[in-house]
Amino acid sequence: MRLIGHLPSETSASTFSDYLYVLGITNEVEPEKEGWAVWIHSEDELVKATDMFKEFLGDPAAPKFRKEAIRAKDLRQKAADKELEIENRVMDRSKVFRATMPYGVGPLTMILLGLCMAVQVLRIGGFDEGVLRELYMTAVERSGEFLQPLLPSLREISAGEVWRLFTPVLVHGGWVHLLLNMMWLLDLGSMIEGRQSTGKFGLLVLVFALGSNLGQYLLAGPLFCGMSGVVYGLLGYVWMRGKFDPSSGLFLHPHTVAMMLIWFFLCLTNAIPNIANGSHAVGLAMGVAWGFLASVPAIRRGA
Repeated sequence: MRLIGHLPSETSASTFSDYLYVLGITNEVEPEKEGWAVWIHSEDELVKATDMFKEFLGDPAAPKFRKEAIRAKDLRQKAADKELEIENRVMDRSKVFRATMPYGVGPLTMILLGLCMAVQVLRIGGFDEGVLRELYMTAVERSGEFLQPLLPSLREISAGEVWRLFTPVLVHGGWVHLLLNMMWLLDLGSMIEGRQSTGKFGLLVLVFALGSNLGQYLLAGPLFCGMSGVVYGLLGYVWMRGKFDPSSGLFLHPHTVAMMLIWFFLCLTNAIPNIANGSHAVGLAMGVAWGFLASVPAIRRGA
C-alpha cells in the first residue's frame, strides 16, 4: 500500500475514500497524528490517486465528491449483499469455524501457537534435554552450557525421522524469542487463514519450515531453533501479494515492512548474538518469490 496524504477530519477522509472507491481505486483511511491518512492498495494507481487528492484539497466541497460518496454507499451495500448471498449458497464451513474463534484467530494458527507454548512449558518443566533430543534436526546433548550433536550429519533423518526437518520451528531459546515469533505468527497466520484458507496457510508453513531449516543447517549446522524462518517467509509472501495483488486481501503496512528489513539486517551485523540468519534469509527469499509468482496473474490482468 502507498500513503497519498492526510486529511483533517474523518468526514473529509470518508468522502474522499468513497470517491476513490467509486472510481475503482481500493483504499483505506486510518487516524494518525497528522490527521486521517489515506492509503491506496495498488502502486499502479498512485499517480492517478495523487492527482485526485490534490484536486480534492483544492475544493473538498465540490458537488462531484459528495455525489460519488452517496453512490459509493449504494455500491458497497450491493457488494455486501452479493457476498452474503454467495456465502449462504456455498455454506463455507471453514469460515463458520473461523468466525467462532477468539479474536478471529485461525485454527491452524492456534494449533501452532499451542504446540510452541507446550514445548516451552515442557522445557522449563524438567524435560529440556528430552525435548531437544527429539525435536532438533539431529539428537543433541548438553555439555556444560553448550549443545553438541550425538550423531554426525543428519543420521536420524536418513533413518526415517523426517519430522526433524520441521520440528525445530516448535522450539525457542527463551520466552522473549517465543513471544516475538508468536506475535508475528498470530497476526500473519490469521490473516492468511481468514483471507485464503487453512490449507494454503499450512502449505506455506510446511514449505517455509523445511526450506529455512535446511538453509540454516547448510550454513551453520544443526544447532538452531525457532519459528523465525517461517515468520520471515510469511512476511515476504504477504508483502508481495499486497504489493502486486491487492485483491488477495493480504497487505502489510509500510512501517511493518521497514521494521522487518531493519531487524533482518541488524541481525546480520551480529549485534544480536545467536540468531539463525540463514533461516531468516532463506525464509524471506522463499516468501518473496512465492508471493510474487502467485501475483503474476494479477500483474498480467493489470498490464
